[in-house]
Amino acid sequence: MRPMRGFNRGGGGFGDMFPSLDSMAAKLAIAFVGISALFLATSRGQGGLLLLNPADVILRFRVWELVTYAFVATGPLGILFGGLIIWSIGGFLESTWGGKRLLLVAVGIPFVAGLITTALALVMPMSVYAGGSVMTAVMWVAYGLVIGKGQANFWGIPLTGNWFAAIGAGFTVLNMLTAGSWRAVAPEIFGLVLVFVYVRGASPKRLMLQLQHWRLQRQLRDRSKHLRVVDRDRPSDRDQFLN
Repeated sequence: MRPMRGFNRGGGGFGDMFPSLDSMAAKLAIAFVGISALFLATSRGQGGLLLLNPADVILRFRVWELVTYAFVATGPLGILFGGLIIWSIGGFLESTWGGKRLLLVAVGIPFVAGLITTALALVMPMSVYAGGSVMTAVMWVAYGLVIGKGQANFWGIPLTGNWFAAIGAGFTVLNMLTAGSWRAVAPEIFGLVLVFVYVRGASPKRLMLQLQHWRLQRQLRDRSKHLRVVDRDRPSDRDQFLN
């Protein structure tokens, strides 16, 4: 696959090359901008059907909201910068992971975060969510964690990928403090936890391998219980194994 750069590791700000329009990152960015624009155009009518309302998911089975909410930013700046982040950072992740895995992270993690939020609505009151910040935060933190101790850039300031991810998590903390409640950013919080667990190695494939390894070790321990160590200095043991 031809390398595609998102945020530039050595330069400043956004990278000097975006992925092509036929890439998965570009398609996600276009969908993000398009659905957000649709929401703004219909916000006084049916636009609310694009947001995540846990009560609607539970009582009216509007399950599509678990997907569409992640593509909604509610303001022009959120749409602009969200689209650029998805396109640029997504391009780097796509060149590293491939398009299918990028789609899994960018859409799948907000979906699971929304599902957890909806489940919590069964026991406590929750808000209505526009989840554009969930998708962008997930991709931002994923980018930093993938780079790890390597060098990244934040508007011309060189720093490690781990610090870049920490800055992304810091934005979520600021949003929570501004809103005055963790419930206002619940899907974003859950999304960051999920992407951290996923990137740090808890993928389904790796979990399956670890489970198989644990089962093999258990079988070996069970078989070893039937073995005895022969002490050659004890006559009883030596006589037992004659013939």
